[in-house]
Amino acid sequence: MEASSSSRAASVVFSSMPPLTLFFSFFILVYLTAYFVFFRRWSAASRPEASSCAISLLHGTPAVVLSVSALLFDPSMSPSFASPNSAAQSTAIDFSIAYFVTDILHYLAFSPADVLFILHHVATLFVLLTCRFNARHGARAVLSLLALAEITSACQNVWTLARLKRAESARARKVLDVLCRPFYTFYSVVRGVVGPLFVIEMGRFYISGEADGHIPMWVWLSWILVVVTAIFVSVLWIANLWTEFYREKKGKLGDKSE
Repeated sequence: MEASSSSRAASVVFSSMPPLTLFFSFFILVYLTAYFVFFRRWSAASRPEASSCAISLLHGTPAVVLSVSALLFDPSMSPSFASPNSAAQSTAIDFSIAYFVTDILHYLAFSPADVLFILHHVATLFVLLTCRFNARHGARAVLSLLALAEITSACQNVWTLARLKRAESARARKVLDVLCRPFYTFYSVVRGVVGPLFVIEMGRFYISGEADGHIPMWVWLSWILVVVTAIFVSVLWIANLWTEFYREKKGKLGDKSE
């Protein structure tokens, strides 16, 4: 009887929490569980990053599903990049805001020198917050970009976890051998082709003036600046990985020929 009452009380507490608070609590709980339970045997150097991957795994694919669902069931009569944010779209944005805040706390605590990632997260958070609380329009553009950014998340996090363990695990090295080429290709197509094409279409819409009166110019200009910068950095990152990949392949071929 007491257990049932406690369960009902917990249900009431959680149901009364705002979505953003609930999602933030969820990601904090996942991070702490990963750090103190799942990765407790990992080295002190890799435990924090592995825990960051855990929350990223539980954010990426669900964020894509939430974003796509919210876009498909947009209640607007004529949905556009300037449509008002629906309740479902706002919830999808809240989910990602909670993740990025949690991951920023991770970087500040364990990797404060990783300025590039911190700036990336802060810039992304700026886009999400201005869409959600300032403009209150434009979620169609922001969630589409979010889905494109997070669709590679599962592959990237498995790849990252394998890299963290490759020095001490033959299985991790095997996962890397299998995953590198398809992951790099998938990431290159999404960030190097699909992303830029979408941003061009988004830019055309806003420059046409169709968002006037709904989204301030400084807001949509800042969104485009953030996204273009993020795409540029992503392309540089994957290009470096391709270079490293072929350098390692060439080295292995050289070793076999000797």
